[in-house]
Amino acid sequence: MKKQLKVDPIKNGTVIDHITAGKALQVAEILNIGKNEKEIMIGINLSSKKTGKKDILKIENRKLSEDEAGSIALISPAATLIIIEDYKVVRKTGIELPEEIKEHIICPNANCITNNEKTETRFYLAGKNPTEIRCAYCEKKYSIDEVKFKF
Repeated sequence: MKKQLKVDPIKNGTVIDHITAGKALQVAEILNIGKNEKEIMIGINLSSKKTGKKDILKIENRKLSEDEAGSIALISPAATLIIIEDYKVVRKTGIELPEEIKEHIICPNANCITNNEKTETRFYLAGKNPTEIRCAYCEKKYSIDEVKFKF
């Protein structure tokens, strides 16, 4: 008989499923999780029939903005966003890589104007596989692993 660890369902909130294995903590960090949430659950390297291994994040009483979902797509493009209301799934969608990302990424170029003046950062999607972005100001390209997120 196979034993399984169960996690309580959330009444209202968001579940981010099929996060690339090992990336849930990075997703939690860019979403600034833990400071105001009532209850969160993070599962890392869980078994998945679809991908072999996956991470999952459950956030009680929080719905993500489009900008937040776009930032998750940069880290884990195959993630699924599930909205829960009164213990029921009301919406389940894949997330898409945004063509433009404003204000949520710090440019790694120390000479970029966004690091020297109070200017909103803006990046454009430069490639999907692997994910690359280009700064609108200094025009340098970066892999997603080279940048830091801010929310």
